Amino acid sequence: MNAVLEQISKIGIVPVVKIDRAEDALPLAKALCAGGLPCAEVTFRTDAAAEAIGIMTKNFPHMCVGAGTVLNPEQVDAAVAAGAKFIVSPGLNPRTVKYCIEKNVPITPGTSSPSDIEQAIELGLDVVKFFPAEQSGGLAKIKAMAAPYVNMKFMPTGGINAKNLNSYLDFNKIIACGGSWMVPGDLINQGAWDKIEQLTREAVGTMLGFELAHIGVNTDSKEDADKAAARLCFLFGLPAKVGSGGTFAGTIVEVLNQHGRGTHGHIAIRTNYIERAINYMSTVLGVEFEEPMMKDGKCNAIYLKEEVGGFAVHLLQK
Repeated sequence: MNAVLEQISKIGIVPVVKIDRAEDALPLAKALCAGGLPCAEVTFRTDAAAEAIGIMTKNFPHMCVGAGTVLNPEQVDAAVAAGAKFIVSPGLNPRTVKYCIEKNVPITPGTSSPSDIEQAIELGLDVVKFFPAEQSGGLAKIKAMAAPYVNMKFMPTGGINAKNLNSYLDFNKIIACGGSWMVPGDLINQGAWDKIEQLTREAVGTMLGFELAHIGVNTDSKEDADKAAARLCFLFGLPAKVGSGGTFAGTIVEVLNQHGRGTHGHIAIRTNYIERAINYMSTVLGVEFEEPMMKDGKCNAIYLKEEVGGFAVHLLQK
């Protein structure tokens, strides 16, 4: 997969924005980045699109900004000249796709049928847009089409929102979802940047789904661990589960036989998508991580380098 599309996959959500006034580009980009989505697909449906892309990429060079609703090679040139890192089109126009490939510009053309997919394969693509997603059959159709085309991945857009986002992202052939629910046109035109930042942050929170997995408590010996775990089980009616390193009281507390990571212990936080959580926390929040713990070739858990309140903190894939 192209490096830019890999970056989009780690972000997980592509805000699809329609900008009528170029002067809105700067505060919009700031709101998206502050909310946790340093990415935007600026649609070429307005005369301000190219200028808006230029403003975003100049002032937020770390953002992954692309152009959407691109219909011909001339618009590709305008978008790339403005700083667009990727191109998205509503349909599959072979002329436009070939032009992007010749220029080494990543493009995800719109598809909605097996015939579209076969055209994309013939053109050498391994990622396509699925549009309009909900109106074209939604996740069920993507899964059905993905079955015979095992190497194709999808970026669905159209009708995706906070309610159905994770059902799409749970399917491993989907690299990211495009949507405008966090950047509706009326809020952009109103200059409601605080509201857009809030909606963006909520979208990221929905996607990552952080929740407490368990708290690990350090003790000095197995005897101390057994005693503490037994007391917690008695107080709260929890089952005990003895492991090699300690005892779990239910699923919420792990009492360790010795001092493990952290001054007092550790806090385990589950997330829907650990790779996206790592990307968000490192690129947006500036968090540093230890080496990941792998399972079946994939990251299953990872510790933050810092302690919080005397506790080590690690992410855990749900």
